[in-house]
Amino acid sequence: MLASLAYMNAGTDGPLPAAAVAAAQAELDRELAEGRAAAHFERRHELGGRLRSAYAGALRCESSDVALTTSTTEGLGQIVMGLELAPGDEILTSDEEHPGLLGALAAARDIKGVSVREVPLALLADEVGPATRLVACSHVGWVSGSFAPAALADLGVPVLFDGAQGLGAVDVDVTRLGCDAYAAAGQKWMCGPDGSGALWVSSALREQLAVSRRGYGNLVEANAGLGAAVHDDARRFDAPSLSAESLACSLAAAEVLESFGWPELWGRARELAAQLARTLAERGREPAPRGETTLVSFPSDDPEAERAELAQRGVIVRNIPGYPWLRASVGAWNDEDDLERLLGALRP
Repeated sequence: MLASLAYMNAGTDGPLPAAAVAAAQAELDRELAEGRAAAHFERRHELGGRLRSAYAGALRCESSDVALTTSTTEGLGQIVMGLELAPGDEILTSDEEHPGLLGALAAARDIKGVSVREVPLALLADEVGPATRLVACSHVGWVSGSFAPAALADLGVPVLFDGAQGLGAVDVDVTRLGCDAYAAAGQKWMCGPDGSGALWVSSALREQLAVSRRGYGNLVEANAGLGAAVHDDARRFDAPSLSAESLACSLAAAEVLESFGWPELWGRARELAAQLARTLAERGREPAPRGETTLVSFPSDDPEAERAELAQRGVIVRNIPGYPWLRASVGAWNDEDDLERLLGALRP
C-alpha cells in the first residue's frame, strides 16, 4: 500500500505491515489444518502474553499492568464505569474529545447520575473543583494534536488519558506522565488489526475499580464456579475473547515497529509532521495550534470534498466532523515525497 499511496491516516487506522498479514494468515491456516482444541487455546494464551509484553515496551511499564482490549473505547469505559461515582460527583473533560470517550462519560452521567463538565484542554488542570472525582481527556488531542497539560500530573484526583493518538505515535512513559490509567488503540499507530487495544492501570487505581464483566479471559480459575476470582493484576480488565489471528497480527505489527527502535520512530514521525506544518503555513494553510505530535490539522473550504479529491490522487488523509479542517497523520513510514504529494494535490 505504501508503495502506491501517500498514506497519512494512522490516526484512524495505521498501515498493516506485510509481516502482520502473514502472521494472521498463518494462524488461520493452522486452525484450518489442526482444528481448535487444547493446543489452539494454549497458542492464544502464548500470543496474548507476548503481545502484552510488546505493548508494555511501548508504554514503558510492567507487562502485568497492561490489559489487552479490543479498542481505546473499551478501556475508557472500563475505567469510567468501574469507579464508585454517584450523583453530586463530577467528571471533568475537555471540549475536544473523541466519541470513544464521550460515550463512556455520557453513560456515567445517564446511569450513575454524575455531572460531566467540558472545558478547553489547556485549562483542565485549573478547572478541577471540590466535586471533581475524575479528569478524563486525550493525551494527544485527536482534533488538533495538542498535548494534555503537564500540570494534570499534580492533581489530587485520578486522571484517565485517552491514548488513541499517543501509543506508537509519541514517546509515552505512563509511569512518568502522572496519569492513573491510559487506554490506547492497537489499530492506529501500532499498525495492528481493528479490534485491538491496550489499557494500562496503576496499581493504586486498580484496587478502586469494580470489575463487573467477568469470564474466562480475566478469571484466575474460570472453572471455580461462583467463587472464581479475577486476576490481581491488569489481566482483570482483559477483553473476554481475542482471536489467535488478531493477536498474531497485532504482535507481528508491534515487532516490526519495535525493530526500528521506538525513539527513532517517534523522532522521525515528529520531525516529518513539523516539516509538513511549516510548509502548510508557508503556502497559506496555517495549521491548527498543535504540540510536537504526529497530527497536523489544517483549514479547508470543503474538507469532505477535498478529502475525497485527495484520495482519488492517492493521498489519504481525513476530515474532522464539525471542524473546517483536514487532518494528516504523519508516521515514520512516510517520507518527504509523501509530504510533497499531499501539498501538490491540495486545492490552490
